[in-house]
Amino acid sequence: MGFAQSRSLETQDLAEKTGFSAEQIEHLHRRFNYISGNELTIRRHHFENVTDLKNNPIQSRITNAFFDKRNLHLGSGGFVEEINFEQFLTIMSYFRPMGENSDEESVRSCRKYKLQFLFNMYDSDNDSKISLEEYRNVVVDLLTRSLTDTLSENINHQLDLAKSIADGAMLEAASMCMGHMEPDQVYEGICFDDFLKVWERIDIETKMHVRFLNMDTLPSCH
Repeated sequence: MGFAQSRSLETQDLAEKTGFSAEQIEHLHRRFNYISGNELTIRRHHFENVTDLKNNPIQSRITNAFFDKRNLHLGSGGFVEEINFEQFLTIMSYFRPMGENSDEESVRSCRKYKLQFLFNMYDSDNDSKISLEEYRNVVVDLLTRSLTDTLSENINHQLDLAKSIADGAMLEAASMCMGHMEPDQVYEGICFDDFLKVWERIDIETKMHVRFLNMDTLPSCH
């Protein structure tokens, strides 16, 4: 069997497993080679050389997401050391845009799939719950970078402001998910069902975008 035929059969097999077309798989394979430096697998250090990712305040969280066993459907927690191309496609499937003509059930299913990926990224200790501390860390990472660009003279004030915003967001989530709470009642954290409620009216398409991967040619999620 010639190389071209073998490559074609491999692409066809991946297309059947992942739902990507042969053309899209070829495109993603070029992105995979770009990140891996033409190696057979991607390891964490490969992401250090991605220019656009270097400027992302949650770079480490995005990198972790690619190696998270939950996202790779390999278990309920922990990380793998490297991912091959097929596993890379599994991660990329979370970023597929929703089809314009999808029915309501398909849209709901696609949103849930995407939000599970985001939930896993926030739930850094793999306990199926986003604690205030975890939620605060993400908000602080995002806001501190933005605030530092404009208010670099007072970093402590910026951190306090970011933490206050995170605390307020968690209280809003508690109110939305639990209703009235007694003064001594403690909201332990956001479970996935709560997370779905919190993100119900948020445009998930704009949140699930990774610039360096060039998502323009990905297929819709149906």
